[in-house]
Amino acid sequence: MFKHTILSSAIITALSTAALPAFAVEAEEDVEVISVTGIRGSLIKSMDVKRDSAGIVDAISAEDMGKFPDTNLAESLQRITGVSIDRQNGEGSNVTVRGFGSNLITLNGRQLPTTTGSRSFDFANIASESVSGVEVYKTSNASVTTGGIGATINLSTHKPLQAPGTKASIGVKMVNDTSTDKGSATPEFSGLYSQTFADDTFGISISGSRQERESGMQQFLQDQGYRASAASQVTSPSVPAGAEGGKNRDLITGILSTPQQPRYVFEERQRTRTNGQLVLQFKPTDNITTTLDYTMIKNHIEEQHTDASVWFNYSDDRSETVWDGVENAVPLIYSEIYPALTDTSLTVGAWGRKESTDSLGLNIEWQATENLTLALDHHSSEAEMKASDPRHGTRNNIQLPSYTRTRTGLDLTGTLPGIATGDIEKFNPQSIRLSGSWFANDFYTSDVSQTQLTGTFLFGESSSIDFGASINTVDNRFRHTQVQRNDWGGVGADGLQDGITGDFEGIDWVEDTILDKFEATPGNFEGTATQSEYDLFDKIFFADFDTIVAAAELADPEASVGNLWGDCQAATGAAAGPNGEGQFCASTNWNSDTNRYTEEETKAIYVQLNHEGDLGDMTFDAHLGLRYEMTDVYSESYAPSYNQVIWPEETQTTVTGVTGIVALDRSGDYSKLLPNLNLNLNVTDDITARFAIGKTIARASYDQLLGGTTINTSGSLNGYSGQSGNPGLEPLESFNLDLSFEWYYAEGSYASVGYFSKSVSNSIITGTSKEAIFNLPNPFDGEKYDAARAALGNSASNEAIRNYIFENYADSPSVTPNFNDAGELDGGVIVGDSTDRTIMFDINIPVNNDEDEKTTGIEFNIQHIFGDSGFGAIANYTYVDSGDGYDKLSLTDSQAVIGMSDTANLVAFYDQDGFQARLAYNWRGEFLNERRTGGNTTAPIYTEAYAQLDFNVSYEVPAVEGLTVFVEGINLTDEYVTEYGRDSRLIYKLTQQGARYNVGARFKF
Repeated sequence: MFKHTILSSAIITALSTAALPAFAVEAEEDVEVISVTGIRGSLIKSMDVKRDSAGIVDAISAEDMGKFPDTNLAESLQRITGVSIDRQNGEGSNVTVRGFGSNLITLNGRQLPTTTGSRSFDFANIASESVSGVEVYKTSNASVTTGGIGATINLSTHKPLQAPGTKASIGVKMVNDTSTDKGSATPEFSGLYSQTFADDTFGISISGSRQERESGMQQFLQDQGYRASAASQVTSPSVPAGAEGGKNRDLITGILSTPQQPRYVFEERQRTRTNGQLVLQFKPTDNITTTLDYTMIKNHIEEQHTDASVWFNYSDDRSETVWDGVENAVPLIYSEIYPALTDTSLTVGAWGRKESTDSLGLNIEWQATENLTLALDHHSSEAEMKASDPRHGTRNNIQLPSYTRTRTGLDLTGTLPGIATGDIEKFNPQSIRLSGSWFANDFYTSDVSQTQLTGTFLFGESSSIDFGASINTVDNRFRHTQVQRNDWGGVGADGLQDGITGDFEGIDWVEDTILDKFEATPGNFEGTATQSEYDLFDKIFFADFDTIVAAAELADPEASVGNLWGDCQAATGAAAGPNGEGQFCASTNWNSDTNRYTEEETKAIYVQLNHEGDLGDMTFDAHLGLRYEMTDVYSESYAPSYNQVIWPEETQTTVTGVTGIVALDRSGDYSKLLPNLNLNLNVTDDITARFAIGKTIARASYDQLLGGTTINTSGSLNGYSGQSGNPGLEPLESFNLDLSFEWYYAEGSYASVGYFSKSVSNSIITGTSKEAIFNLPNPFDGEKYDAARAALGNSASNEAIRNYIFENYADSPSVTPNFNDAGELDGGVIVGDSTDRTIMFDINIPVNNDEDEKTTGIEFNIQHIFGDSGFGAIANYTYVDSGDGYDKLSLTDSQAVIGMSDTANLVAFYDQDGFQARLAYNWRGEFLNERRTGGNTTAPIYTEAYAQLDFNVSYEVPAVEGLTVFVEGINLTDEYVTEYGRDSRLIYKLTQQGARYNVGARFKF
């Protein structure tokens, strides 16, 4: 008979936790010997999965039914060696493994649809109470679904026949999120019920959870970036040489970086997440097990946004600018003084979205003979994301400028960039006017149909073959439309003018401060000669969004005659938008803008030979596999075409005049042969050495595959841009080598060290091509513009050039000047015409990189339980080296690897006599998170090293059997996430997340 040794345990583990997790339920029950729960039990079970695996696998197991170690799955995963997470709204969302964000995440071995454009399932979408275990496959295995360069991560949920009898648990908690100023706790409920019948041949499991969460965000944001230019230029685009350029300007060599639009951002967010799962299992005979399951995930998210910002115009007077640095010059203090009043802007928005995922699956396991096991698994799943309110869309923005600013400064010497203006007291609701606005509406659907047939054949006493075939079809449709008003120069009434009532002063505004919302200390322009003339930007106003919309419609002169940019189309049966004409609402006419569809079909077959043997006094097991995959991609897209470009304000043009819809379809295909070899040598009963070599792939994200070209409707002197998908993208390919040593020296205790190397080809980068899409004339580049430059000089401002064109070309049909009541020139609109040159759009398109990228790393991990004391600890560290980094002295895009960073974890815990406590420290080193491209904004963006401290404490109440009370804390020290550019002082984004506390109880019976 075939012995249940390491090889058979590996087969059982693969069947029960990898591609088809329900196949070997009966065998798993035969080898399950651990019944202890709590932290200690979870660590022992996870260690056993690692020890018995065919390759290098890390795992996390539930501490008890309905109790995962952390509230959020991503927070638990980051404790695994080499795993780091990205946080959205203070909660773990996506994971990076060994420096790679290209990881496939499956639920019970199945690929679920997503509505984000990526392939990775968002961990924030599923409650941890529904998950019984997580396995992270770091090395390739022919039987495991492909798709991850860093790892394939599988989430396993509860199944009734795995835990016979009646089991149930309910939980309730209150969540207090300090990132919001709402000041109230929100509830969360969860429950799981499982029961088997008829001598454990039939079972039912029902689980569900509902979470309400109120969160907020405080942020400094420089989303327009820092304009970069070579200091060797006689005149850079933004900072001329000489005395007017600022102190030490003539002494600087290298690159100058100047700010564009710093802002303080405040957001409030309400989320209601509902999860549910129903599992039915039936075992009519000893050799057949069927599993039918349904999974439901729903998210309803509402967000409110208010930010206050200034825009640097690069005026001639920058005498207070102070530079620091030689190769990368940082404006420690950057200031401008204006000859005429300019705007301080308030930007408001409110939007929401509903996300849903439904999955129905069937799994049949058949023990055909004593040596042959067959299994069939199929699921059909669909996901959808749409606006929760068709009027608001999925994102919107109304800009409300106050033309009261006399000077502007940015001080980067503090831990928080300090913004300053002159005459800040004049910035108030009375002075606010209406500017441009846009309402975007996205509608995303995704359908996955996946069928897998697998089998295992045992032969001899120490060998087996795994084999299988699968077909996976993914259909994605993305629809986008945007209603945009481009009056960025401002319309409506300014209440500061004599005898005029401002359009927005009648609203019930709430005035508030800014800087005290941050723990960081802002720079305050200390040491400047005119410090007393600067007012730190410390004032903001909040109001109900719909009230602002109503006032905006009255303020817009176009509102009474219809929408200049295209009417909103409301949902069937609804009104035509919140304000009749629909200028300030989102459209649901999907055919009027972007409509893209992609179908991807992947067929795969695999075979893997498993063998166990002896090597002297040592035992070994070997796994040689081969997987072949064929993928076809088809993409179809619809996008608007345009016939006009207007120049309505000083620094920006707008592409407008929709003439129709352009259709385009493209396709691509590829096939890949993926070999793998895993060797495990048991040097002693306690020491295992592993060697693995293999090839893995990671497919391009769905939004990169979406075909069609769209343009950005805003342009400037820096140029015009657009985007296009590429269905012909090849997947990333990685040749992997792993070597590890593991020492299991005591129950629940082990130490390991591993080396890994990944050589990645076909990495996806952004390519740029110049295309004369629509053959549009450019008012920034033609006879009129050239004449103004010749008459005024190269240093003339855009405002002066516009005024020259208004005064000298007023008879041209493409020039429409505006005059105020006093008969003075007050802006106007210039339209591109036949005397202008054709716009060449810089079209950004994802392409495969020809160069290979090699990454190496070392992982250290130790897990130790201190006997029967109840105390234990986990410590791990991962070092990653990806070769050359970003060239910070380059003004062109670098191909440095994104996301690579070292990681470390330190966890101390206690588990004894019903009392559990855990304190976890997680650290991730600095990493490059974006290679920003586009004109003089090309620059690296780094994320600063980040550390977070979490804890949880629970107590089993002796007087009430099954009752546990607990308290949890996340991000106890209220850490910031900071992103910066060529220098750590060039802050792009600083986000304050806040701490989060949970108090609750769990009852098991």
